[in-house]
Amino acid sequence: MNPASSAAILFLLSPWFVAGPVGADVRTWTDSTGAYTVQAELVGETAGTVQLRRTDGRIVSLPLERLSAADQAYMRKQRGGSEAPVEPADPLVPSPVSVTIELLSGAKVTGRISARDDQAVMVEADVGGRTYTRKYPLDRIHAVVADGQRIVLNKSSDGPAAPGSSGAGAPGADTGRPAARVPAAVGAAKTGTASNTVPSRAEVESLIEQMGRAPPDWWDSTPLNYPKTLDLAWPEKPAGEWNNQKNVGQYLWDVIQPNEHKWREGVRFVHFLLEQHQGDREKTGRDMFYLGRLYYLLLQDYARAAFWWRKAGVEQGPNRPESVFLADCYWKLGSKPMALEYLNRMSRSAIPITAVKQLADMGETRTAVQIAEAAVRGGFADLAYLYAGDAYRIEGQFDQAIGYYEKVLKIEPRGNEGVVNRIKRAQTRARMNVAAIRVFDQLDLTKIPDGSYRGAAPAYAGDLQVEVAVQGGRLQDVRVVQHHEKQYYAAMTETPRKILQRQGLREVDATTGATITSEAIINATAQALGSALK
Repeated sequence: MNPASSAAILFLLSPWFVAGPVGADVRTWTDSTGAYTVQAELVGETAGTVQLRRTDGRIVSLPLERLSAADQAYMRKQRGGSEAPVEPADPLVPSPVSVTIELLSGAKVTGRISARDDQAVMVEADVGGRTYTRKYPLDRIHAVVADGQRIVLNKSSDGPAAPGSSGAGAPGADTGRPAARVPAAVGAAKTGTASNTVPSRAEVESLIEQMGRAPPDWWDSTPLNYPKTLDLAWPEKPAGEWNNQKNVGQYLWDVIQPNEHKWREGVRFVHFLLEQHQGDREKTGRDMFYLGRLYYLLLQDYARAAFWWRKAGVEQGPNRPESVFLADCYWKLGSKPMALEYLNRMSRSAIPITAVKQLADMGETRTAVQIAEAAVRGGFADLAYLYAGDAYRIEGQFDQAIGYYEKVLKIEPRGNEGVVNRIKRAQTRARMNVAAIRVFDQLDLTKIPDGSYRGAAPAYAGDLQVEVAVQGGRLQDVRVVQHHEKQYYAAMTETPRKILQRQGLREVDATTGATITSEAIINATAQALGSALK
């Protein structure tokens, strides 16, 4: 080390920059998250950085903004300012520091605020090694825990939680009508601190139980609205022609599921059916099963979906797609161990092929591909190879993904009309996925001129078109501008959101229940960006 460098270091550690008294008493300093503390005395402050001498004699430097509110007040006092409490800063400003958001529903969300406008905030949360982003309206937020402080934004008038019981007749459980709102959900950080710890099994179980027995935030503002011509008896096999104004299942399929503005009405209607069917075990079981589907596929309310599917006996029944969806609920609620344990209970010979995507999402690519290979031997080579390719694509192993997609393309379509059509659809998806991967490898947004670009890809019911806006080397917007899909669930909003979040197409997974639609959005976006690169 040269003399000049040594002099510079001594200069930085000397009392020249001391804002307060050197040799002050040792005190506890805390970072803004509340997770880290250090016993130290103040040495000085310069350019927004505080120098502290630990009890072992080492000097550490910390940005002032990373200290707790109490420590920042202490520093103001050292500078001759007031130590009196000050109005807290806006806790919903985008920041890389985690906060805990308490919703009026009682749920808690811990994550980083990535964006905000006058109506809502976007919160990024890390779950199981992956990052998920959710939008929360400002008027649904009760309080925010940030910088070691809890700031109440909207007062809650909720009463205490209704007493719970796992037996029949418990409020909100088997009656169809949610109980009183729960004051707080578990599985999130304790009041006063922010935490990214993985919730325990007990916390997840408690969260499912409490949220399942509480009404959603939108319950009171959503009317019970349904055609009075519907046969509320809901026969499993209705007689006569298809009639979505008479048959409940057809009404839900034709009217509720394709229309996002009716999703909440549909959920409330099925809760109403559950009340009407009390005493009929077969019908209440079907009601509960359908509530799980609606909460999961339409609203992405994973705690309530898990609650109703468990009430319907999905865990004890035969393996079906909903079994994998239930595992996904555990995963989305923060417990990979619960998800894996549930999937591992399924027989490898009977596990739904949708488990391939689920395992890939959780980073269990090897197991996912093993299940796909087993499905090849079961006579579903087209779907098995396609899903194996998807698993590798999600993991970013594009060469392996292309290898499996090419296996799909080599299959000779033969069999009955249904099988032939299924294979041809799989081959179309594989071909488009390969083309998209080619774009993944060369995509550099900084080389794309500002402007709007369109792309198209075949979806389930026909071609789907997207419009992509690029400005300043970043994706500004991804919008589906044309489609013919009926059962798209949340794909139309979720998939574009993921693309924007990732600022590209890597690691963007398809929306569960609407895989074909999601893939079409991804592939159409790739086509649009690919055309911009030419």
